[in-house]
Amino acid sequence: MRRLPGLARQWLPLLPFAGYVGIFLVVPSVTVLVNAFIVDGSPSSANVGALFSGTALAALGRSLLLSLASALLGAVFGAVLAWLIVAARPESAVRRAGLALCGVLAQFGGVALAFAFMATFGVLGLAGGFLYGMPGLILVYTYFQIPLMVVVFLPALDGLRRQWREAAVGLGASEWQYWREVAVPILWPVFLGSTLLLFANAFAAYATAAALVTQGSPIVPLLIRSALTSEVLLGQTGLAYALACEMIVVVAAVMFGYARLVRRTARWLS
Repeated sequence: MRRLPGLARQWLPLLPFAGYVGIFLVVPSVTVLVNAFIVDGSPSSANVGALFSGTALAALGRSLLLSLASALLGAVFGAVLAWLIVAARPESAVRRAGLALCGVLAQFGGVALAFAFMATFGVLGLAGGFLYGMPGLILVYTYFQIPLMVVVFLPALDGLRRQWREAAVGLGASEWQYWREVAVPILWPVFLGSTLLLFANAFAAYATAAALVTQGSPIVPLLIRSALTSEVLLGQTGLAYALACEMIVVVAAVMFGYARLVRRTARWLS
């Protein structure tokens, strides 16, 4: 009992964060999970069964393709860009400017990003209708995936200790051998984890695709919008809950894998 005041002082600062998470994450997630299995006030699996329809499966397949393609492209180009930034001196203007720009562009999404691409590559721009199909969505998503990869992956590159390189060189290793035998095995789990984070980021993105695609529902978030707002097919709210539940399961599985991979290298890079 004497330790209770001390524990209370430790946990008290976390109460606002816990309240925020509870209101904006836990409550909506529980609401979605419960309503996905309720039809007309009674428990039912009809909403979940609708996930196996042709339309829902096609939207899921396109969402997975979009997320995987943009995550892989963003991870590869972002890792190279992060390596170039790390190669600069810590106090250099190039490094500070690169980090600042990546921090801003990683959050530059939604309607603003869609408008920027429409103004440049839209019907009256350089690429015509290319922008409004799946290749165009992959291009737009990759735009904010690359700086996000820099922000996530750069601390791992910074965590590589100079002593490891010096020890490898002292034992007669070449630069290529150092990266192949020391650096890459340490960074590989972080790279995979960062790629999973980018996948989850793209899978859950909505505003950018909604601004670009005004007709049809090629991906799951837009199919949810259609189920909630369609004036042709009424009573699709249950399907929207089931689709949202499907997204929660996918993102939760991806984030679990991300946490496991990052934990493997945390003790080396701390």
